[in-house]
Amino acid sequence: MVYADLHVHTTRSDGSLTLETLPAAAREAGVSVVAITDHDRLHPDIETPVDVIDDLTVVSGIELRVETASGQRVDLLGYGAERTAELTTELDRIQRDRIGRGRAMVERCEDRLGVDLGLTVEEGFGRPHLARAIDAHPETGLSYTDAFDELIGNDGPCFVARDVTTFETGRRLLDDACGLVGLAHPLRYDDPDAALALSEHLDAVERFYPYGRAVDTTPVDRVIREHDLVPTGGTDAHETELGRAGLDETEYRSIAAVLGD
Repeated sequence: MVYADLHVHTTRSDGSLTLETLPAAAREAGVSVVAITDHDRLHPDIETPVDVIDDLTVVSGIELRVETASGQRVDLLGYGAERTAELTTELDRIQRDRIGRGRAMVERCEDRLGVDLGLTVEEGFGRPHLARAIDAHPETGLSYTDAFDELIGNDGPCFVARDVTTFETGRRLLDDACGLVGLAHPLRYDDPDAALALSEHLDAVERFYPYGRAVDTTPVDRVIREHDLVPTGGTDAHETELGRAGLDETEYRSIAAVLGD
């Protein structure tokens, strides 16, 4: 049974849950702790590192995309986040870039498909918003998955790259703002070994994650031992289902101690 799901997105980025619907989703899954880790932004309505909403413990977090010196892009998870001036400045810059990139991708998709998707691009906009709109439009003939596979995937004709924070800057900003900083879903990257090598500069690594395929977690377990990392885990929820991955109560206690929960 998952006690703590530490990777959840809300409507403040590209998720489906809100602070109002989150407690019910957690109860349905039997989850007692949730970390809100929206993409490149802190949830504006969570003002403390750890809060309680309708008997649900909610950890303020973030998932920040960064780029390494070798050019690989990875995601960092920050837990127990507080707003610092430097982090706020960088997140504002990222959101401006996201908006410009989102508008460009919407325009490319509409031109290619010959339809008006009726999308308003604002802070928090991401490719899932665009894929959902393509899926919902009656004239595209494309599903959510098709949208990524044929149009907006990294090699797709409508893809536009983002201006991403460097790993060094992102790590420093999150170190200053968060109680714990870790590497997200290490086995999803093109070069998992290079991604895991970054863990020596971090506090944690996402050990439990629903990859949707068989994976060998031996390399993850090895870096956890070698660098004395805190194992984390979560569903990476973009819809309303929670508890697909995460920590049991005993595993969460080591994180709670760091965050002051």
